[in-house]
Amino acid sequence: MLVLVPLFIALVIGVASGGRIGDLANLRFRWPWFVVAVLVIREAVLLRPLNRIDGVQYLYAAALAGLVAWTAWHVRRIPGVWVVTLGAATNLIVVLANGARMPVSPSLAGSLVNRGHVAQYTLIGPDTRLDWLGDWIGFPWPVPGAYSPGDLLIALGIGIVVILAIAHRPDAGTKLD
Repeated sequence: MLVLVPLFIALVIGVASGGRIGDLANLRFRWPWFVVAVLVIREAVLLRPLNRIDGVQYLYAAALAGLVAWTAWHVRRIPGVWVVTLGAATNLIVVLANGARMPVSPSLAGSLVNRGHVAQYTLIGPDTRLDWLGDWIGFPWPVPGAYSPGDLLIALGIGIVVILAIAHRPDAGTKLD
């Protein structure tokens, strides 16, 4: 879970600046359970037997489109969430360009190399499009896996949202002070 790293770093920065983690409760989301449902769907399509059903990738693409729409809806409400929207939109573009599947670098694909595609993933090859937006970035530590530039933007955006929500901001003085 790549998002845990910037989330932890953002919490440390926010608290170190004098902020309080409790200030996260002041974020006002609309339809928070929608996001939970989208994230559950995104993970569920990877599980057997769902990941073997042809067409399940369209459920993934719909969930990703829902995440893009939800974050775009919250751009004015949640400072910094536009970075998450940009990352999710980037992922949606590459997924839609590849038949609702995210292209993955063969060197990072693991068992996917033997199958060609599983659920919402497909190997980067001559028939895939926008490979540079696919999952080609690998980290050996602290969160091994294959990630896309969109995933990095989503993780960065979550960190920005958390920092902006909890970082201490000195009280603005007035001309009367």
